[in-house]
Amino acid sequence: MKRVFAGLLWFSVVAFSVSADTYVVCVSNEGSGDVSIIDPGKQEVVASVPVGKRPRGIQGSPDGRFLYVAVSGTPNLGPPKLDAQGNPIFDKEAETKNADYSADGIAVIDLLARKLSKKLPASTDPEQFALGASGRKLYIANEDAGTLSILDVEYGDVEHVIPVHEEPEGVAVTPDGRYVYVTCETRGEICVIDARSSRKMAEFTVGGRPRNVAFLPDSSRAFIPSESSGKIHVVDATRHAVLKTISLPVGSRPMDVKMAKDGKKLYVSNGRAGTVSVVDTETFRVLNTIKVGVRPWGLGLSPDGKLLYVANGPSNDVTIIDLSAEKEIKRVRVGQSPWGIAIIRKLPDTNPTAAF
Repeated sequence: MKRVFAGLLWFSVVAFSVSADTYVVCVSNEGSGDVSIIDPGKQEVVASVPVGKRPRGIQGSPDGRFLYVAVSGTPNLGPPKLDAQGNPIFDKEAETKNADYSADGIAVIDLLARKLSKKLPASTDPEQFALGASGRKLYIANEDAGTLSILDVEYGDVEHVIPVHEEPEGVAVTPDGRYVYVTCETRGEICVIDARSSRKMAEFTVGGRPRNVAFLPDSSRAFIPSESSGKIHVVDATRHAVLKTISLPVGSRPMDVKMAKDGKKLYVSNGRAGTVSVVDTETFRVLNTIKVGVRPWGLGLSPDGKLLYVANGPSNDVTIIDLSAEKEIKRVRVGQSPWGIAIIRKLPDTNPTAAF
């Protein structure tokens, strides 16, 4: 059923149509230790599920029944100061001194019951992760340990721990399921893991604190943002080599990246710039830059590809962007310091939900 609703922002009303009954928006709130569930039709939070300390990475299971959330007992010391090159200055001693490693793991939310079901093991300070093509394996970046953990979801066992480099951050699986890309922030290495053998099979460097990865639908290209340099690196994802670098508007600190359904546009959250950039994936031109909330991080795309959801950390809200107009139309209040977004498509009650 199509539902038409209006978004009111800055005294302007924008009407649009979306299948709001078919999905929910799940937001990990790093500050309040919970997940907000947004009903896109009502444009408001309809449930809040406590999950543990410092939830960040978030993704739904293939059948949509469960939501996985990375939780960490390493304290959040707030946005760091920057050095002359734009790199963050971290107080690692303060982080590790007060770390509660018993809180680390992957929290599992039962989406039907809307409550915490269990916590799966991970190595120290899990931040982001990706789900394998089969839905049985989680590839987890362990920031403090400099490793990638491979977790069997069904049995709750860590099958492999693969050394990568310092501060592994983003993790993404190619759409064809062949490769796992891991971004390492300190020196900007990208490690490529063969999903079949669970071994590192390639490595290259982009520099500038790479944060995440998005792929074209055919798995031929990867797009990797470098936060401190304000650039997007276009990568041949078959040869695992950089092809081109795209400069974003001055002041951009790219964080998350989300690919349009047809692969023609890439959406980039720009952190402290308070914007989202729109990049043409064929011409590599920046087409538009959209003002959103404070320090945007995680991005989520509606199943029909018409709306983009943006987690604005310090302002404790989520921006909704109408992608046809490329304009912010609404902000929804959530928990404290929203970080990541997962879009979950719902099926009829007889067949709970399906992740999108």
